[in-house]
Amino acid sequence: MTFVQVIDCRTTRFDEMNRLMDTWVDQTKGKRTATHSVIGKDRSDDSHFIEIVEFPSYEEAMRNSHLPETDRIFQEMVALCEQTPTFTDLDVVRDEQLYAANIRRLMAEMGTKGELPPLNDLIAEHYHDHDPANEQDTLGLDAVRREMEMWRGAFDFAFTVEDQISEGDRVYTRWTWNGTHKGDFMGIPSTGKQVTMTGCTTFRCREDGKIVEGWWQYDRLGLMAQLGALDELET
Repeated sequence: MTFVQVIDCRTTRFDEMNRLMDTWVDQTKGKRTATHSVIGKDRSDDSHFIEIVEFPSYEEAMRNSHLPETDRIFQEMVALCEQTPTFTDLDVVRDEQLYAANIRRLMAEMGTKGELPPLNDLIAEHYHDHDPANEQDTLGLDAVRREMEMWRGAFDFAFTVEDQISEGDRVYTRWTWNGTHKGDFMGIPSTGKQVTMTGCTTFRCREDGKIVEGWWQYDRLGLMAQLGALDELET
């Protein structure tokens, strides 16, 4: 789970502190584990600053804090402050950016070469999949993995994410799918054809970022036409 540390300090020497932080960034290059940092100034108090630092986990934040460079810079930072900075440790319980990133990871891993990853760090055990091409909804992580394996057995493929929109616990993703037909698909033996398909999927995520539900819409008819399955209907 993503972890955030909030650092609250008061200083009239922010320019010096800013240069100090640049020094720390340079000295810890390749060592620090922070993934994002934002510093804000209080509009009603020019000496009041808050820094919000994001880490992949609490453990990574602690590893970052224990770097010798961090300890040295912190002591110098305290000297620039009017009072000792305060730290607030926060476990992130909702992060729409995390949701969108996990969707991109899932779509990349579905087309990965070799063995399909477990996906249990991305998909909840009780996942519910809605696909109008299937007679029944797919329920559970194991079932959706079997569905993915069916596609992977028929095609070498990759998704390209074209657009993503996040709102609340939902992420809408518009994608393009490109594949090579290498095995049986819906009774059609391998053709070796290069095929493409467009579609969109809306995923619902829970607080820890795992995907719990998905609604798919895509041009399967267009895919079947590219595979030659509709040729007889056109004569």
